[in-house]
Amino acid sequence: VYDRGNGATILLYNREQRTVLLIRQFRMPTFVNDYHGYLIEAAAGLLDNASPEERIRLEAEEETGYRVGHVEKIYAAFMSPGSVTERIHFFMGEYQPGDRVGSGGGLEEEGEDIEVLELGFDEALAMVQNGEIVDGKTIMLLQHLELRMLKEGW
Repeated sequence: VYDRGNGATILLYNREQRTVLLIRQFRMPTFVNDYHGYLIEAAAGLLDNASPEERIRLEAEEETGYRVGHVEKIYAAFMSPGSVTERIHFFMGEYQPGDRVGSGGGLEEEGEDIEVLELGFDEALAMVQNGEIVDGKTIMLLQHLELRMLKEGW
């Protein structure tokens, strides 16, 4: 069993523009498993003794450059319960262009080199279908938003 601590992730979306904010960064474990290593993901991070809501607000701003107002907790899930203790807290939050307070990109002192991507929602879903988005937490969040959009008719 590997205990790495718990984490949080968030899908930032803009309802009017039908866009989502995702990030692209290199992930060594995917590279050593016969993948090119660059994952497109929702912003995320380990809790590091903070509450899930507090941590995800900080991570969203560090990684995307957007300050999140209201965040909505969707659920918490174990992503690899056969070997890893980590529980991830899933959030969603709306963003507007005026919420941008920085360039994002992560923290250099943590070795982060993150590219911020603003994608059309339909484009992001197509990227799941064609294998460009392979990160489990991101797929779950995009599908949750898709279900919400169908249910609420937007």
